[in-house]
Amino acid sequence: MNTKRIFYTLILLFGLSTSMFAETEWDYFQRRNEIRIGWGDQIFESLMWHNPTSIATTLPSSMEFTYKENYSHNQHLWLEYQWRFNEVVSFGAMMDMSEVGWNVVKRNGTGKELERSDRKYFYNLAFMPTVRFTYFHHPYVNIYSGLGLGLDINGGTETNAKGKTTEVGAAVYITAVGISANYERWFMALDLGGMTALQNKNTIYMVASRMISFSIGARF
Repeated sequence: MNTKRIFYTLILLFGLSTSMFAETEWDYFQRRNEIRIGWGDQIFESLMWHNPTSIATTLPSSMEFTYKENYSHNQHLWLEYQWRFNEVVSFGAMMDMSEVGWNVVKRNGTGKELERSDRKYFYNLAFMPTVRFTYFHHPYVNIYSGLGLGLDINGGTETNAKGKTTEVGAAVYITAVGISANYERWFMALDLGGMTALQNKNTIYMVASRMISFSIGARF
């Protein structure tokens, strides 16, 4: 008798869990709109633009040298909207902004600071349509890849050879693999990929930047 009760109880629990799974999955596919805000690294920028590895300290004080120092790397901040076309494909748009700042410092041969400039900086502001391919669905976990292609606006205090402070180039972002952890309509996601922006082979703004991204968002 007790064995039968346990058996029927297990069947009932299994049925309830199955129905709950289906309802959760149905709700997920019914929420076609998604918006999220994220943060990404600046590994490329920190390798390209960084404090000098050595400063003259044993030369005559009458000598003067100029260095770029006190670099700051304001990581990628980005916003993305997606609309789910079907269970696999979704389309959207993304805006991404990052910045690097520094001071120009004049020192003498002994390393003493003589003069410091106001804060210098450059920024990259990218706009691009995106497409995503979700190839694994679960009520609590999704795995996907994606692609974005658009324009990057590079500006700041620096000027190019033509005296311009703002330039526009092509930008591409590839999500090699992304995974989201879901709780009802809310989710957190980790994306691995890279963003590249350039005007031509001689004017490169980013290469494989934002390789790691974290984001939070909601579906509705």
